[in-house]
Amino acid sequence: MFFKVVHKTAYQYFEPLSLCHNIGRLIPRDTDKQVLKNYRIDIDPLPDIFNEYEDFFGNKLFYFSIEREHSKLTVTVTSEIQKTAPASLQTDMLSPKSWEAVRQQLQQYKTEFLDVLQYIPETSMTSFNQEIKAYALQSFTPQRPLFDAAFNLMQRIFQDFKFMPGFTTISTPLAEVMQLRRGVCQDFAHLGIACLRSLGLPARYVSGYIETLPQPGHTKLFGVDASHAWFSVFIPGSGWVDFDPTNNQIPSMQHLAIGWGRDYTDVAPLKGVIIGSGSHQLNVSVDVRRM
Repeated sequence: MFFKVVHKTAYQYFEPLSLCHNIGRLIPRDTDKQVLKNYRIDIDPLPDIFNEYEDFFGNKLFYFSIEREHSKLTVTVTSEIQKTAPASLQTDMLSPKSWEAVRQQLQQYKTEFLDVLQYIPETSMTSFNQEIKAYALQSFTPQRPLFDAAFNLMQRIFQDFKFMPGFTTISTPLAEVMQLRRGVCQDFAHLGIACLRSLGLPARYVSGYIETLPQPGHTKLFGVDASHAWFSVFIPGSGWVDFDPTNNQIPSMQHLAIGWGRDYTDVAPLKGVIIGSGSHQLNVSVDVRRM
């Protein structure tokens, strides 16, 4: 299955800027489930400096700077992606090891799992308290297989928390999300990660897209999709397994990954530094279509 993704970010500055430096993480990476066939980056105004490279996690990045006065900035990334994974996860082929056994295995063979162990320490965006750990333990009961426990956690987040765009910001603490039981996909991904890390288990944050389909008889509008996020759990012998608590499903053909890291800050779509005064207006549109 082939997808075309158009992600457009537009800034309108109310006072002209004299300089800006930006880093974009908007180029989907190759994984065992997808292949990036082609992509194009369009920046207006044209940057004075532009470079592409990979970060520590293997995500594709681009850096650019505009060193002259400008009052607007538009960054459009167009990607063509081939999904190669089967539509459903073969859960019967996953390791039946309990979550305690997995935790012990990772600690016992640290050299073998160095890349995985970096996803265990909490970060500022995935910090946990006793309430979050107690919430995790409701799913991670003694000797329960890791996959079953993580799947149950995903289901409970979907049932217990209400998706409410605009209710939180990326700086809203997880403790507040936990109390108010509201948030967006980033919050739910961070919560799942915090729950796993509170028990000494590795979990990573995955940034990407999800295809949305219009109601029967209606034409899909351009730009109505959005960036998406979910969490991934490492199961020895099976690798990283994704869980989408926002939609209560194991990501499959409609999920397209951009990259992953310890939390949102490792895979923020576009961030940078500007020199100027005044405020700005931001508009983001995403369109995901089957080719």
